Amino acid sequence: MKFYPAERPLKGTLNIPGDKSISHRAVMFGSLAEGDTLITNFLPGADCLSTISCFRKMGIDIETEGSHVRVHGKGLHGLTAPTEILDCGNSGTTMRLLSGILAGQDFPSTLTGDASIQKRPMGRVIEPLTMMNALINSEHSNGCAPLLIIGQPLHGIRYVSPVASAQVKSCVLLAGMYADAETRVTEPAQSRNHTELMLKSFGADIRTSGLTTSIRPDPHLTGRSIHVPGDISSAAYFLAAALMIPDSEIVLRHVGTNPTRDGILRVINAMGGSVNYRRLSISGGEPAADLEVRYSRLHGTVIEGDLIPTLIDELPIIAVLASVAEGETIIRNAEELKVKESDRLSIMVDGLSRMGVDIEGTDDGMIIRGGRPLHGAIIDSHKDHRIAMAFTIASLAADGETEIRDAECVDISYPAFYRDLAHLLRP
Repeated sequence: MKFYPAERPLKGTLNIPGDKSISHRAVMFGSLAEGDTLITNFLPGADCLSTISCFRKMGIDIETEGSHVRVHGKGLHGLTAPTEILDCGNSGTTMRLLSGILAGQDFPSTLTGDASIQKRPMGRVIEPLTMMNALINSEHSNGCAPLLIIGQPLHGIRYVSPVASAQVKSCVLLAGMYADAETRVTEPAQSRNHTELMLKSFGADIRTSGLTTSIRPDPHLTGRSIHVPGDISSAAYFLAAALMIPDSEIVLRHVGTNPTRDGILRVINAMGGSVNYRRLSISGGEPAADLEVRYSRLHGTVIEGDLIPTLIDELPIIAVLASVAEGETIIRNAEELKVKESDRLSIMVDGLSRMGVDIEGTDDGMIIRGGRPLHGAIIDSHKDHRIAMAFTIASLAADGETEIRDAECVDISYPAFYRDLAHLLRP
């Protein structure tokens, strides 16, 4: 697809699609609960539809109508053996969280996914699950999918995770529901806590103290209604566009502002950006607000340490913001970007260099010396939705034509992305 510089500022109001992380978990936990769970503002992107498909193959009746989903849960022990391989598509969340659930079932199963997911590291969940007495094997013996899981009784453990990863933490906690004693997970820094908030709302005995979260086994989960807030990771692209394009002023409605996910808002503030909160609310423990965003003159900053887990998915678009900001931006401690849907570190460095940015890759991040004019280029998205969306926004501030290969991959998390962007750019 080809893109061109913005001819006018962004104006208007936008409803951001539901949070992907919360949408996944609502389907999973609703399936394991007794009774119905009604999910509104569900994200019907390819990743979340993969989660629905997997649970349907295990006997769960799930009705879908756009962003409304009704899950007819069968309880913690109500899943049935799938008659075919469970395909997680491009979704690491589906594969890692489902691994924890399947480890404690009384049937065998196999998880696989697309070419990208089969390259992503699954050893980080295989290790703690094996410590819990799970039988889980990488079929190619490379620590990646396909994964063969033979469910059996599990033991509670105290696991110290080497990475701050919500997927690893959630996998172990979900397996802990099927264990014979309490399970605890301690992280080096706090990762997003959607699993903890939602499981508690369903009735699980789950508690957090500092960087340690514990869960008691065999909880009785009860179906409930869940309204999913707008995904801040999706909102990030419009936040960036409005900050970058002169005279822009937009409002993004009901965006999730969970403190374990709001790192991009803190970075924008540190860079001198204007984002105001309106109509604050809380639903199911998840805070949300309308975000009012205006064009701002940005300057460089340093992004590192405990801030990284709160904005790991937003680092590609933050790199775009840093490219138009005055001065130097340094990103450290972001090695996790190398093992996402693609090696996002090297792809962002290569793509922004092609657009004229003074950028240097490091072992764990990048150094961006902003303020140079951007120009159009040919960008390979590597079929990574966040790369495609980040460079689409970069094209708005670049001279000439930008071509993004496989740009349609945005369907993974935001099928209406191009339509919504056009809405804000219309006369």
